[in-house]
Amino acid sequence: MTDQRRANLPHLFPQNTSSLEPFTSHRVVVRTSPLPERDRAQHGNALQGQIQQLRPIAEQAKEAQQALGIQDGIGLRIQFESFNDVKLAFESLANKPKGIELLNYKEEGEHGFATVFVPDGKLDYFERVIAEYLNDRKGAKGQSLDHKALINTIQSIHVAQLEALWTDDPELLPTDDNNVIWWEAWLPVRENREATLANFTQAAEMLGIRVLDGALRFPERTILLIQSSKAQLQRSVLALNSIAELRRAKETADFFDSFTPAEQHQWTEDLLERTTFAAPENIPYVCILDTGVNHGHPLLAPVLANLDLHTVEPDWGVDDRHGHGTNMAGLALYGDLSNALDSAVPLTIGHRLESVKLLPSNGANAGDEKNYGYNTVEAVARPEITAPFRARVFSMAVTTIDGRDRGRPSSWSSALDRLASDADAQGATPRLFVISAGNIRSPTDWAAYPERNTLMGICDPAQSWNALTVGAFTDLVDLPPGLSAVAEQGGLSPFSTTSQNWVNHYPLKPDVLFEGGNLIQDDLMGPATAGELSLLTTHHLPTERPLTLATATSAATSLCSRMAAQLMATYPQLWPESIRALIVHSAEWTDAMKAMFLPKDRPPTKQDYERLVRHCGFGVPSLERAVWSASNSLTLAVEDTLHPFKKLRGKEPSLCDMHLHELPWPKDELEALGATPVEMTVTLSYFIEPNPSARGRSRYRYESHGLRFDVKRPTEDLARFRARVNAAAVDDESGTSNQDNDPAWTLGKLKRHKGSLHQDTWKGTAAALASRGYLAVYPSLGWWKTRAALERYNTPARYALIISIRAPEVDTDIYSVVAAKIAPENIIQV
Repeated sequence: MTDQRRANLPHLFPQNTSSLEPFTSHRVVVRTSPLPERDRAQHGNALQGQIQQLRPIAEQAKEAQQALGIQDGIGLRIQFESFNDVKLAFESLANKPKGIELLNYKEEGEHGFATVFVPDGKLDYFERVIAEYLNDRKGAKGQSLDHKALINTIQSIHVAQLEALWTDDPELLPTDDNNVIWWEAWLPVRENREATLANFTQAAEMLGIRVLDGALRFPERTILLIQSSKAQLQRSVLALNSIAELRRAKETADFFDSFTPAEQHQWTEDLLERTTFAAPENIPYVCILDTGVNHGHPLLAPVLANLDLHTVEPDWGVDDRHGHGTNMAGLALYGDLSNALDSAVPLTIGHRLESVKLLPSNGANAGDEKNYGYNTVEAVARPEITAPFRARVFSMAVTTIDGRDRGRPSSWSSALDRLASDADAQGATPRLFVISAGNIRSPTDWAAYPERNTLMGICDPAQSWNALTVGAFTDLVDLPPGLSAVAEQGGLSPFSTTSQNWVNHYPLKPDVLFEGGNLIQDDLMGPATAGELSLLTTHHLPTERPLTLATATSAATSLCSRMAAQLMATYPQLWPESIRALIVHSAEWTDAMKAMFLPKDRPPTKQDYERLVRHCGFGVPSLERAVWSASNSLTLAVEDTLHPFKKLRGKEPSLCDMHLHELPWPKDELEALGATPVEMTVTLSYFIEPNPSARGRSRYRYESHGLRFDVKRPTEDLARFRARVNAAAVDDESGTSNQDNDPAWTLGKLKRHKGSLHQDTWKGTAAALASRGYLAVYPSLGWWKTRAALERYNTPARYALIISIRAPEVDTDIYSVVAAKIAPENIIQV
């Protein structure tokens, strides 16, 4: 490779590349399965009888609610169950003018179950619907108004018991009715959120149910922690009519702070002497949300001021008694200290640290530490109040101990998504969160590597759509003769969890992998940790020993946070969405990862690559690739804003804007390279506003909006490209998908567009890439459009778009050609 190809060149930031392309109006036809026929009289009369049986129960519930002082929102929860030969038309059960609300929808086996809140006096509505069904009612123009599409899907109607509200893993519903545990109570917002919250709190406390302070607020849900036995809730289920869902509260993961170092290094003073720390003004900070940080450690004291030590609760203090937070601080500042201490090279650090104690040491009020979502909101507020104008990345290596959500949004992950999108301030100042994927901790599971990694799901809150989720790989394999490591060099770390067992439509996670350590293979005792296969970091009791070991996705998360801060220091003008995109864009899979998760006996399919991503993310990032372009490998970065939806007077919200980017493309130079192999990688990053509930995927979607990208094909003119993107948007809205017929993409459009971070790589000849200089970004369905009553349909959406071209086999200078097409003020000096 020539010196020219090694040259570090700043990325290019072209401006005003997009033109606004309004969508062409299409009629969306949703294809449904055939509706089964029913005996109208027999079926309708049976349902009418079931409604009649609800009336005395509704009166009983009303009396119980009034006895607790509830005046507004009196009513009854009922459950509709489907037949096993058709999907329940659950969306048709809600009726906003009458206050009838769909609370949750779930499927168990062949049956669907919808829980609906019916206000006092509104059971008549369903009686009338069934009566119109029985009468086979016709409209003025002869059209059927008999509600057949709804009624023929309903098998039974009954009172919603406690089990109807349970939307967590069925196996986690307590079997001991008298065992007191912590629950998450998901309340609907209704007409007045605060009144609903106050009514519930008052009623629960009168019934002897403890309600923890600190509510999480989302557009259509308020989430509280309550402490109660199952029996107590069952007795109170009619009175507590404002519960939409119940889930089990979660436990945090064990901390990996007890590994014994292979040897103690005594060179911290030498490291400090050759380290230069940037001044605190106008530099980024890594804010560590953990067990606190002991800033008296000599390696941390220069970058962690007293004023930057915070805590969620004053009684918890700011010091670190567990050790985990201080371990993370050392890695977030220096990286693996083994490398820093072994080197004699001067070190410059361009970022500083903040700490918020997210978890108590001991002695906290029982349950306070379990309010993870609310505590995280409070933890983020502490440093922002102290220093509101700092650039910072929030680093959190605290997760639950299991991956039972299988990608489903939780109260905690939804809180992170809300914080990242800054939904409370209409997206004014989005935040970057770096979150650990969670760990495999059992030696029994380590022994089943890598099969257990496939089965062990990523832990809450790492399913967050907006957070950068970090798993672990390892390059640490060097051991004394006679010993071997569990994972080979470059392979998935034995500690790392995956999303292979997630529900398919949830995001592709983890996003990236960083070093997380390895294990010794012991045929007699099983896998074990070892100092040689761990990372070195700062100990929380520096007077006893300054250094200790760290492993797993916690360590990997701190390394990723460090890289994010380094990128923020290099490109301070970039949005958090762009920093996330650059980290993922710079990642590559190792040969070991591809050997582990791609087939060896045939060419890999797009399904195979999705499996690779769900285990290894998009690979291992490179700071050099994230910061620099080269003459034969250039990166373009675009930041832009569009309006996904619009609402015209008297009409439902509809798709609004598409952006067509005309990129400064090296067309002639690529054509001259002819059949030379080249690659184009595209990364699209944006933050969604969350709206969590268990009410299906259709109009009750979790994400506020989706964005998609597509690239012009060589045989298309612009008119045909526009038409194809229009058709793709309509397919997305109707829930259909045309066949992905561009095999040159690694994942393809049917696989890559999950979550809010999309990346794909096109491989082909330079000549075929030459005419692909147009890229479209277009919207997809979200609750901003489908939940018109929330009035978010005119909200703008930001996005970051990263495009790179790599011609690894040639010396052709494509960088200078593109740079010449960009205004000099948009070429940033790094």
